[in-house]
Amino acid sequence: MSTLRLSAPPSPFPSTDDAVEAVTTLLRSLGEDPSRPGLRGTPDRVARSLDDLTAGSRRTPEQAVGGAIFPEDYAGLVVVKDIEFYSLCEHHMLPFFGHAHVGYLADGRVIGLSKLPRLVEVFARRLQVQERITKQVAESLQRLLEPRGVAVLLRAAHFCMMMRGIEKQAAVTETSFFTGELRDSAERRAEFLAAVRRGAPGQPETRVPDLLG
Repeated sequence: MSTLRLSAPPSPFPSTDDAVEAVTTLLRSLGEDPSRPGLRGTPDRVARSLDDLTAGSRRTPEQAVGGAIFPEDYAGLVVVKDIEFYSLCEHHMLPFFGHAHVGYLADGRVIGLSKLPRLVEVFARRLQVQERITKQVAESLQRLLEPRGVAVLLRAAHFCMMMRGIEKQAAVTETSFFTGELRDSAERRAEFLAAVRRGAPGQPETRVPDLLG
């Protein structure tokens, strides 16, 4: 099995001054006066907000997981579901948000449960598309843990569809990515989807797409 490797962090965020100047220019292009009371601190607030919302681009999956991979005599399915995530669409820089469901078939090693939400966060906190997050989470978990298979399912609402363009507020996007046995075996996929569907006592089942074909 490969040794967990910490990659060098990506380049730091551009200077706050550059971001503040860019937002100030954008406000002027919209016909606004950046010096009026309501907007006076807006360029700085937007710059700091974008710095936070794209913080994942300055972190690696290795940093998110750390050393939390442990030997364990377990070969079953592990699922962490209903992981809330928030991201920014790279096409319009509008938010999209929803829930991620992440599972893997262990092969003698397990990962700390809190590290799966952290792995989702690394990829969500970037300028993104939902399809890419889904694949990146699955492939990173497969590479770091080397399980028998990985399953990732995301369900999200996109403000670029809700607030502009087609303006369909109820539209939801579902994406999935599978590796190993969870890709090759319909029975294993059914096990993962059944785990995702099961709600807490008294709660309805989660609606997920039919991926068993």
